[in-house]
Amino acid sequence: MATETADATAVETNWPEWARGVLAGVVAGIVFGAMLSVVMTPVIENAIPALYGLSGGTVGWILHLSHSAVFGVVFAAIATAGGFEKLGRTTLVGAAYGVVLWVVFAAVVMPVWLQAVGFGAAPAVPNLNPQSLVGHVVYGVVLGGLYAALAE
Repeated sequence: MATETADATAVETNWPEWARGVLAGVVAGIVFGAMLSVVMTPVIENAIPALYGLSGGTVGWILHLSHSAVFGVVFAAIATAGGFEKLGRTTLVGAAYGVVLWVVFAAVVMPVWLQAVGFGAAPAVPNLNPQSLVGHVVYGVVLGGLYAALAE
């Protein structure tokens, strides 16, 4: 009787941390951007492009995903420095990171910047929008979860 053994080869990524941060950030940005497109359409179509003196939904998406990638790299640096590599831990840290992004960038930096460039529909400072908070937390959870998954 012949015996066969299956040799399962594990796929190992060995991606550098910054690359995992970029990919996880962009994927999380797509999820968050889809939410924005449904519940806060003017943000992605008008406000985000207006930060750079531009307009249009496509431009808004490109800029949003660019921001998502940069914030993903920052998350990778934080996760690496803090030793947060396990899925549960990076997901929790990602959720907290999303809250920090919301408080600093969505609630303060974005409205101040929009006022500075003369965007007529600039929100007041601070802009504590609960829908935006939910989106940023979802971004952080997806970012943290995918970042850890890409390490395996």
